[in-house]
Amino acid sequence: MNHDTLSAAQITFLKAHKRQKIRIHFYRFAILITFLFLWEFSAYKGWIDDFIFSSPSKLLLCCYHMIRENQLFYHIGITLFETIVSFILVMIFSLIFTILLWYSKTLTKTLDPYLVVLNSLPKSALAPLLIVWLGANYKTIILTGMSVAIFGTILNLYIGFQEVDAEKIKLIKTLGGTPTQTLFKVILPANASNIIGLMKVNIGLCLVGVIIGEFISSKSGLGYLIIYGSQVFKLDWVILSILILCCIAILLYGIIGLLERCQKNKT
Repeated sequence: MNHDTLSAAQITFLKAHKRQKIRIHFYRFAILITFLFLWEFSAYKGWIDDFIFSSPSKLLLCCYHMIRENQLFYHIGITLFETIVSFILVMIFSLIFTILLWYSKTLTKTLDPYLVVLNSLPKSALAPLLIVWLGANYKTIILTGMSVAIFGTILNLYIGFQEVDAEKIKLIKTLGGTPTQTLFKVILPANASNIIGLMKVNIGLCLVGVIIGEFISSKSGLGYLIIYGSQVFKLDWVILSILILCCIAILLYGIIGLLERCQKNKT
């Protein structure tokens, strides 16, 4: 942005906004550092049991040993792969199915109660059944990740399709537009922000679904490390895996946030 074209008030506002963003980042960093310091200090002083609660220094040492043994990145890679694949499949199948519902009112009225029931089911209860039916493998875990997000995504997408300005749809039909042209010229562009919003939600849901699947059947992945670590009382593994999951969630959410900013800049 060229400051020569801005008024003094605008420049002052932009500088104040930039200072506020810097302060917010500083406060976030200060909270994190304070938390880590208090955690380490409490473990050092014996105020908390470092066997149960661990400590930042013990977690760093644990991370170092697991990296040297070629364990950590392997398990992270498995969980990331399963999460990303389940997320991509959720978005693809949800869009395709929602488009079919939009094309056919009969199909919508027929399947609507089933979608509502499937969306309300506790997905953690489905995971054991999927594993019994399909076997304990990465495909089942991907399907478990998909089951957590897909039905809600379809319902939300369809609601977004229905809320598109009816006057725009009427105009394109008046001009002789086909349903396919209406879909690609009006419906999908109008739902771009809604789709990205669902992507931000679904990336976290798919991660949760994958971890549920890994809890039950997997021999690899961060979910497996959490369950195995708790069984053999390697609580450093458990806490380290949870912290890594937090970092993965932040990273994936940030990537979707970049897509959202790119989409806003285009509009």
